[in-house]
Amino acid sequence: MDSSLTHNSKNYFSYKNHVNADSTTKLITGYKVTTANIQDSEQMDELLNKKEDGGQPLYADSAYRNKAIEQICHRKNIESCIHERGYRGKPLTKRQQQRNKKKSAIRARIEHIFGFMTNSMNEMYLRYRNFIRNQAAIGLMNQTYNLFRLVQLKVELRS
Repeated sequence: MDSSLTHNSKNYFSYKNHVNADSTTKLITGYKVTTANIQDSEQMDELLNKKEDGGQPLYADSAYRNKAIEQICHRKNIESCIHERGYRGKPLTKRQQQRNKKKSAIRARIEHIFGFMTNSMNEMYLRYRNFIRNQAAIGLMNQTYNLFRLVQLKVELRS
């Protein structure tokens, strides 16, 4: 099950941390750990849980725009705010570019999660060799991030 890469006779194991996060509080509300060879969009159905039912919009980059994800959004009553993409010979219109810019402002808040983990927690590179240990470490990292974020939110409320 592990996905490993070999470089200079060393094995490197790669995993992905797929998160579902609240864009207003920047708290992680759900996550799924997979090997790196799994496509991000394949995890969408599992990450969108019952809390999102009822109109919570889904923000994602254009790599997630496909019919399968649009059907998941429709089935779960979720507004799709996935970036639109241009194609060869058919670039985005100015209106589409403006809509993508508005969506990017919200998506950037979620990217802050990964920036914080990389810059402040120094835990984006795990050294475990099996999936179960990496899954546990990533889960603890997500929980630790949420604790840091809760402290920040509490400080912001006091100000």
